[in-house]
Amino acid sequence: MTITPVLLAGGSGTRLWPVSRKSFPKQFAPLVGSETLFQASARRLSGARFAAPIVMTNADFRFIVAEQLEEAGITPAAILIEPSGRNTAPAILAAALTVADHDPDALLLVAPSDHVVPDAEAFGRAVDLGADAARQGQIVTFGITPTRPETGYGYMEVAGEGQGPVPLRRFVEKPDAENAARMIANGNYLWNAGIFLFAARTMIQAFRQHALEFLRPVEAALTAARTDLGFLRLAPDPWNELPDLSVDYAVLEKAGNLSVVRFSDHWSDLGGWDAIWRESMDAAPAERGAVTDDHSTAIDCDNVLLRSQGDGLEVVGIGLKDIMVVATDDAVLVADMNRAQDVRQAVSALKSKGARQAESFLRDHRPWGWFETLALADRFQVKRIVVKPGAALSLQSHFHRAEHWVVVSGTARVTVNDQVTLVTENQSIYVPLGAVHRMENPGKVPMVLIEVQTGAYLGEDDIVRYEDVYSRS
Repeated sequence: MTITPVLLAGGSGTRLWPVSRKSFPKQFAPLVGSETLFQASARRLSGARFAAPIVMTNADFRFIVAEQLEEAGITPAAILIEPSGRNTAPAILAAALTVADHDPDALLLVAPSDHVVPDAEAFGRAVDLGADAARQGQIVTFGITPTRPETGYGYMEVAGEGQGPVPLRRFVEKPDAENAARMIANGNYLWNAGIFLFAARTMIQAFRQHALEFLRPVEAALTAARTDLGFLRLAPDPWNELPDLSVDYAVLEKAGNLSVVRFSDHWSDLGGWDAIWRESMDAAPAERGAVTDDHSTAIDCDNVLLRSQGDGLEVVGIGLKDIMVVATDDAVLVADMNRAQDVRQAVSALKSKGARQAESFLRDHRPWGWFETLALADRFQVKRIVVKPGAALSLQSHFHRAEHWVVVSGTARVTVNDQVTLVTENQSIYVPLGAVHRMENPGKVPMVLIEVQTGAYLGEDDIVRYEDVYSRS
């Protein structure tokens, strides 16, 4: 019997700001290696042991999820769209109910999509260890053998040694340094990886017994769900009634049928830039611990992370120690390595002052491609727009701006009111204020153009859509 993976692909990853932001969080970025964390997670949970995955995400990420799965060569069983973030409890129950509709005894493996586990086969063997217990009605969790007194993780106390499954005694909240060191010395404490293996009926029964208030709204959200371009949109009204709770708080801390499988191979949740530094050091130890990328240079530095993700932006550190510097096109983070868990405070501070960088990038991903702002001032904006082959923007108009498009590469099919024009490289076209227009790429290669907007208001919400192949409202 194969196991259905459930990938949780929401969340904002604020501790890895400025590379991870609400508009494009860490799971969709290639932070370690060439694949994104989401793609690596999906690939790890594929093969003979596993059925096609279910992905739980939100509307903003649905096309990113579908595109990255296609690039990885993985066809999902379903992509469920959560109307709003309600933490892991409703998401896991929705997945269990979805699978139980076909086979109540089927096993599900729930995993975050932003973890690093280099040895997929070792993880698969750990899953095999827990499968029989899950079939017998246990909810199996996976505990990571600690390698240091980490204060950024929750812990689990287990009643026994060996790989498992062994009974779980209790969950422990993120400890201070002294308690973390004490637990490491004890030997019966593991990091809580937030990965769970169970039969569908077991999890549904656990909610019925310990968190009944979740059951009716999640069932109603599934019953009234609608299919949209291959996605399953859960109904918003019942879903938005749900409490915002993790499955740990809602169910697991109250349940008596929990077992733990110990995983002693390499694992990281990449929960901060210090974790990125450790991953880099494990992969290729740097002299004096100075981890850099192709656009960063360390001179006389010890235990530093220097990273530049800005086009043409070079980062140079001189005489630094225990410092991390992460630069993008529009933001720079400089922090003590020991304050990695406090990076989320930067996001809060920027939000309070209304800074766009708190949650958004200059580059904005869309189902048809992406655009980025090159210049922005009073009454004008310049963008670079890239449209994927065969893709099309919505048929739309604007109340407050006109647009001038110059094709840099490829060919654009442009509709302006009743006129359709092919615009090729080095040609341009003008879209007057109020004109109903659409841009399409009829070619086989990405189409790139420069857009100059002029007008009194240039916000992205100044769009009236008449038709849209991606069903955006």
